[in-house]
Amino acid sequence: MIRGYCAAHGIEIDEETLWAEAIEWQATRGARSGRVAWQYFVDLAGRRGVKI
Repeated sequence: MIRGYCAAHGIEIDEETLWAEAIEWQATRGARSGRVAWQYFVDLAGRRGVKI
Protein backbone atom coordinates (compact mmCIF):
# COMPACT_ATOMS: atom_id res chain seq x y z
CA MET A 1 0.00 0.00 0.00
CA ILE A 2 2.72 2.46 0.98
CA ARG A 3 4.78 1.54 -2.07
CA GLY A 4 1.78 2.55 -4.21
CA TYR A 5 1.51 5.89 -2.43
CA CYS A 6 5.22 6.48 -3.02
CA ALA A 7 4.90 5.68 -6.72
CA ALA A 8 1.86 7.92 -7.11
CA HIS A 9 3.60 10.87 -5.48
CA GLY A 10 7.12 10.36 -6.86
CA ILE A 11 8.85 9.46 -3.61
CA GLU A 12 11.84 7.19 -4.04
CA ILE A 13 12.89 5.04 -1.09
CA ASP A 14 14.67 1.71 -1.05
CA GLU A 15 12.73 -1.37 0.00
CA GLU A 16 14.84 -2.10 3.06
CA THR A 17 14.40 1.39 4.52
CA LEU A 18 10.70 1.50 3.68
CA TRP A 19 10.10 -1.89 5.26
CA ALA A 20 12.02 -1.07 8.45
CA GLU A 21 10.39 2.33 8.92
CA ALA A 22 6.87 1.10 8.16
CA ILE A 23 7.16 -1.85 10.56
CA GLU A 24 8.50 0.43 13.31
CA TRP A 25 5.71 2.94 12.63
CA GLN A 26 2.91 0.35 12.91
CA ALA A 27 4.49 -1.24 15.98
CA THR A 28 4.70 2.05 17.85
CA ARG A 29 1.14 2.99 16.84
CA GLY A 30 -0.34 -0.33 17.95
CA ALA A 31 -2.19 -0.95 14.71
CA ARG A 32 -1.73 -2.16 11.17
CA SER A 33 -4.33 -0.67 8.87
CA GLY A 34 -4.78 1.49 5.80
CA ARG A 35 -5.18 4.52 8.03
CA VAL A 36 -1.87 3.86 9.79
CA ALA A 37 -0.22 3.25 6.40
CA TRP A 38 -1.49 6.63 5.19
CA GLN A 39 -0.29 8.35 8.36
CA TYR A 40 3.18 6.86 7.85
CA PHE A 41 3.17 7.96 4.22
CA VAL A 42 2.19 11.53 5.15
CA ASP A 43 5.06 11.62 7.64
CA LEU A 44 7.47 10.20 5.06
CA ALA A 45 6.39 12.74 2.45
CA GLY A 46 6.85 15.55 4.96
CA ARG A 47 10.35 14.38 5.85
CA ARG A 48 11.20 14.24 2.13
CA GLY A 49 9.72 17.69 1.47
CA VAL A 50 7.02 16.40 -0.85
CA LYS A 51 3.62 18.11 -0.80
CA ILE A 52 0.69 15.77 -1.16
